[in-house]
Amino acid sequence: MPSVFPSAATSSLSSRSRSMSGFGRRLVRAGAAVAVGVGVAAGLSVAGSGVASAAPVQCVSPPSANDIQVSDTASCGAKATEAGLARAGAMDSGTAVSTANGAGSTTTYATGFGTSLGATEGNGQAYAVTIGGGIARAGAGEGSTNVAIAGYGSGATADANGVDCMGALSFAINVNTGQACFMR
Repeated sequence: MPSVFPSAATSSLSSRSRSMSGFGRRLVRAGAAVAVGVGVAAGLSVAGSGVASAAPVQCVSPPSANDIQVSDTASCGAKATEAGLARAGAMDSGTAVSTANGAGSTTTYATGFGTSLGATEGNGQAYAVTIGGGIARAGAGEGSTNVAIAGYGSGATADANGVDCMGALSFAINVNTGQACFMR
């Protein structure tokens, strides 16, 4: 009857792996993680090589009271009132929208099917950036600064209610309160 446990003569590999130091195991894990990362990056670059890209669009208000632009599948919109400044940019099927009411400034940028939304009241500052299908939303009130960055398929929100990160590669911070989140 065969034994369930291998004999000492056939288990030299397993005894070697059992005697491997903690540093060696970490080194093997790190090497495996790097190999997987390189494989994923190579796969994404090959898969994305056939995707058509739309010309980038840039919207700024002022000088225009309500600047809306569309180029193929990329679109942006920017609207500022009083002394505010709204900037929005998009490319590769991205959509970015910025509004600034008062003396604040809002900057948004979206690419790769991403959506970025930003709004300010008073003299707040909001920044929202999306890369690859994520959704980022930043809103800032009187005197506050908020930043939201969303990566591939993730979401990030930063506003007066707090910060929220959903999915990998997302980051949000409310500079005034110090609230922050980061998902990798």
